[in-house]
Amino acid sequence: MDLRRIMETVNMIDNENLDLRTTTMGISLLDCIDSDSDRACQKIYDKITTKAENLVKVARELETEYGIPIANKRITVTPISLIAAASGDSDYVKYAVTLDKAAKAVGVDLIGGFSALVHKGYQNGDRVLIKSIPQALKETERVCSSVNVGSTRSGINMDAVKEMGQIVIENEKINPLNNGNLVIFCNAVEDNPFMAGGFHGVGESNVALNVGVSGPGVVKTALEKVKGESMDVVAETIKQTAFKVTRMGQLVGQEASKRLGVDFGIVDLSLAPTPAQGDSVANILEEIGLESVGIHGTTAALAMLNDAVKKGGIMACSHVGGLSGAFIPESEDAGMIAAAEKGILTVDKLEAMTAVCSVGLDMIAVPGDTPAETISAMIADEAAIGMINNKTTAVRVIPVPGKDVGDSIEFGGLFGYAPIMPVHKESSAAMINRGGRIPAPVHSFKN
Repeated sequence: MDLRRIMETVNMIDNENLDLRTTTMGISLLDCIDSDSDRACQKIYDKITTKAENLVKVARELETEYGIPIANKRITVTPISLIAAASGDSDYVKYAVTLDKAAKAVGVDLIGGFSALVHKGYQNGDRVLIKSIPQALKETERVCSSVNVGSTRSGINMDAVKEMGQIVIENEKINPLNNGNLVIFCNAVEDNPFMAGGFHGVGESNVALNVGVSGPGVVKTALEKVKGESMDVVAETIKQTAFKVTRMGQLVGQEASKRLGVDFGIVDLSLAPTPAQGDSVANILEEIGLESVGIHGTTAALAMLNDAVKKGGIMACSHVGGLSGAFIPESEDAGMIAAAEKGILTVDKLEAMTAVCSVGLDMIAVPGDTPAETISAMIADEAAIGMINNKTTAVRVIPVPGKDVGDSIEFGGLFGYAPIMPVHKESSAAMINRGGRIPAPVHSFKN
């Protein structure tokens, strides 16, 4: 055994905030479909509580045996719009309540999959599910919801974009924090272990265990040792660090899958920050040489970081998936929060950064009087970036009633807090109200 490497990993855990961000069990509910929604919900509850019965127990055993913290234990399921469509019910809140009840029974933090895929159009189940989102999130504690409104292959469903802006405002009226459990995607992936956008795709196996790694603090510490070196050295240092972190994720994921008797799915390589000091993607960018995240050069530094993380991770693991890259949430990253409070980091700059990293406008707090059409326009912009660049983008935006620029909102826990960021006051309503579909780009036609 290499004592140096063992001690290096111990130091990462003790001093550099290294953890496994999540072990997420994906469970197919296709065999739970029933025209009677009560029977369907009972099947769903029974399957989740049976398949995930030992998920938390095994994760805790591995934490103890390997000394590696596993921050979250989660579940994803088949998009409920597909499962519930056979019932003919006029709302799907009971399905969300069932998911919540099952999540509590097995002790997981969150359960994702109250979802709909409408990138090319609606089926009846999609319409009902989307209308049910505000009440479903009101009546549950651990349920996460997502809607995919666009893809590179199909274009952008602007009718859905408009509706999702309205849903965000409806959530705001009930409880603005509910929007923290709702993500609107373009090019959503089927094996995402992170929330709130995780769901178990129809192409996945019956049950699979996916792992999300983290480690912004580890990357920053590694870069502190190469101050003044060229960008080639910086990229190589990030690659080597990502390799080590991913190896750890694969080790835990494979062992957890074996003990649970399920398929090992993927390792998601995303650098997922927290509000804790030393666990910030923004601080990595600043270590590369930026006085503050958000200034000129931020997008280039982030592009290099994202690419180097993926290159290192792919060498370490045969099954890489999910989103993989670097998250840049406004509220969950101490460095992002600081830059936003100073007015250096703006929504427009964040949008530019999303063109080169994972996901999109994440946990963005905006004034409470922001119109639904403006929210929809933000969703449309992010979907366009994802569609044209053939990558996943998303919006998780939180209008806060009674709050304006200069104020802040406290989310608590992993979500931290967020300063209210300004949005453009000029209206996008005429564009959003056109509806229809933005066609797929010319480079989508690959066959």
